[in-house]
Amino acid sequence: MSDLLKVGGQELGSRLFLGTGKFSSTQAMIEAVTASGTELVTVALRRFNRDQAEDDLYGPLSELKNVRLMPNTSGAMNAKEAIRAAMLGRELSKSPIVKLEIHPNPHHLLPDPIETYEAAIELVKQEFIVLPYIPADPVLAKRLEDIGCAAVMPLGAAIGTGKGLSTVEMIKIIIRDATVPVVVDAGLRAPSEATRALEMGCDAVLVNSAIAVAENPTAMAAAFKTGTETGRAAYNAGLMPTSEVAVASSPLTCFLSSND
Repeated sequence: MSDLLKVGGQELGSRLFLGTGKFSSTQAMIEAVTASGTELVTVALRRFNRDQAEDDLYGPLSELKNVRLMPNTSGAMNAKEAIRAAMLGRELSKSPIVKLEIHPNPHHLLPDPIETYEAAIELVKQEFIVLPYIPADPVLAKRLEDIGCAAVMPLGAAIGTGKGLSTVEMIKIIIRDATVPVVVDAGLRAPSEATRALEMGCDAVLVNSAIAVAENPTAMAAAFKTGTETGRAAYNAGLMPTSEVAVASSPLTCFLSSND
C-alpha cells in the first residue's frame, strides 16, 4: 500500500483506531473490530484480566490477525499513576504503544494537560511509542511533539458526548503545525464526522462509543471504515478551494450574446 500511516515506526493500513469499552459483550466487540478493518485497538489496563475470562479482552484480541494492541492509561489521575499503568500495560501486552490518558475529573473527563505532559516526558524516555489524548490545544500539541510523542490525539468533543468536531478550528491549527500524525479522539458520533476529520487533514480517528452503543455495532463499524477511507481519499484527491462569491462552472457569455 502506498498510503500507509506511520506512527513511531509502526506502519498501519487503516486510519481507524478503535476503543474497546462499552460493548455489550466481548463477542460484539470482536465482531465490530473485525468489521472496522482497524489495525490498532486500545484496551484499558483493567481489561487485561487473564484470570477472569469474562473480563479479559487481551486473549480474544491477541488472536486477531493484523491487530495491534495499544494499552491505555484510562483511570489514571496523575502522571505517576499513568506511568505505572503504562509500564504494566507494556509488560502484559508486549506492546510498546501506549495511549496516554489522564482525566482526573469524572464529571467532564477532560484530559489534564499538565499531568499528561509530565507523564509523556518520562514515557518517551522509557522508549514507549506515546500517543497522548489531549485538549485541542495547538501549543500543548507542539510541546508534546517536541519531546518525542509519536502522535497527538486532540479531542473532537468530550468523551462519550457524541458532539462531533466541536473543536474543529483548533484541530486545523494543530494539523497545520504538526509534523507527527494527528488523530482525533473522542466525541465523534457519525461516520460523516470521521470523513470530515480525514478530509481536512487528520491522519486518523479513534472511535469507541459511537460504535459500541450503536443499535448495530458491527454495521456501524463497517460504516466508520468506509467513512474514514472516503475522507482520506478525498484529502489525497485535493479538495477544491472555497470562494466567497459564486463562480460559474461553464462560460455563460457566448450563447447569451447575439449579433441579430
